[in-house]
Amino acid sequence: MRPPIDHGTVLITGASEGIAQELARLLSRRVRTLVLVDRDVERLKPLREELLSLYPTLGVILERCDVGEPREVDTLLASLESHFVRVDVLVNTAAWGGQGLFAQVSWNGLEALLRANVWVPSLLTHRLVVPMLERGRGGVLNIGSGAAQLFLPGAAMFAATQRFLDGLTESLRLEVEGRGVVVTRVAPGPLGDEDEALAPFFQISARRCARDALAAFERGEPLVYPGLGHRWVMRLLPLLPRALKRSLGRLVLRGVKGGGGPSGPGVLPVGLASPVLLAREPTPA
Repeated sequence: MRPPIDHGTVLITGASEGIAQELARLLSRRVRTLVLVDRDVERLKPLREELLSLYPTLGVILERCDVGEPREVDTLLASLESHFVRVDVLVNTAAWGGQGLFAQVSWNGLEALLRANVWVPSLLTHRLVVPMLERGRGGVLNIGSGAAQLFLPGAAMFAATQRFLDGLTESLRLEVEGRGVVVTRVAPGPLGDEDEALAPFFQISARRCARDALAAFERGEPLVYPGLGHRWVMRLLPLLPRALKRSLGRLVLRGVKGGGGPSGPGVLPVGLASPVLLAREPTPA
């Protein structure tokens, strides 16, 4: 079963940069309409001009929405409904990342992270998957992070939200199985420059990550780890005993405390194309 991409309508959150932007470029040659969402619409305008110069008949709708604010998500969906825009495929990429020891981060910052990474993807998916099931066709592509497999001191809440996204995606996939809706999670690792020949073994470019993600989505795969090096590491991690994972986590913690991690406590908004930046969270090297 394939998601209804060709001649369909695809909504992408966090579309102004990173993986989301590259997905928009890949999809623009195939879809009828792209709905690009960011909290700053001005950042989306260069991408719209680029896509329309290549595909003049493409429909490109720009929507302002701070995905950290559930009320704005409601406003976004109401706007689409009022203009009779039917979303065939949802691409969830907008999120927040955090750096700082859990006990030293303000609760307001952690609450914002939870809203953006847990509440909003759940709300968007719930609101859009219902009509997909009614039509018997649709797709949800969740861009998360390989952090769901790791113990990450200095990014504890972020790692926890990625575990939530993993559980949501896998469980929802089973619930909609055989009903025409494809659900896939993408868990990138470190992202590097476009010149992959010079990048470390575990790094790939946002463009390559987007290509791998879209290809796996179209094959109906439940989970994809973009990049060969990252994929092998992620496949090996479940085989490691938890005690060893904790030891690796302690190495990360020493780096955080020793200055190799965050420069100061606090949850940092990393923008709506967060998987690019979130992939650079401290990982056991």
